Amino acid sequence: MIQSKRIDPLLKRAQDHEDAVARDLAERQRVLDTHLARLEELRRYAEEYANAQMAATSPAQLLNRRAFLDRLDSAVAQQRQTVDSNREKVEAERARLILASRDKAVLEQLAASYRAQEKVLIDRRDQREMDDIGARRSRQTQNQDAESGGTP
Repeated sequence: MIQSKRIDPLLKRAQDHEDAVARDLAERQRVLDTHLARLEELRRYAEEYANAQMAATSPAQLLNRRAFLDRLDSAVAQQRQTVDSNREKVEAERARLILASRDKAVLEQLAASYRAQEKVLIDRRDQREMDDIGARRSRQTQNQDAESGGTP
C-alpha cells in the first residue's frame, strides 16, 4: 500500500477528533452564554430592587429588604463564579481545538508530501517507459533499415 493511502485513516481520525472538539467547544460556549444571560438578569433584578422606593416601612420590613438584597448579592457573586468557571472551560476547549487543528494540519502536510513524492516517482517511471518505447522504436527502425538494404 502506498504511503499516502496508509495515512488516510489517520487523517480521518484527526478530522473526526477536530470535529468532536469543535462540537464540545460550541456546547461550552452555549452554556457560558446561558450563564452570562442569567448573571445579567440577576444583576438587573438586584439593581432594580435596590433602587425601588419603598413607602413608609417598618424596621422589620427594612431588615427583610436588607436580607433579601444580601441574598441577591450572594446569588450574583455565585453566578459570577459560575461564569468565570465556564469561561475557563471554554478557553480550555478552545486550546484543545487549536491543538486538534494543528495535529490535523501536520497530517495533511505529511500526506501532501507523500503524494508529491509518489507523483515524482510515477512521473519518473512514466518517463522511463516512454524512453524505452522510443528506444525500441528507434532500434526497430534501424533493424528494418538494415534488413531492407540501406538508408533511403
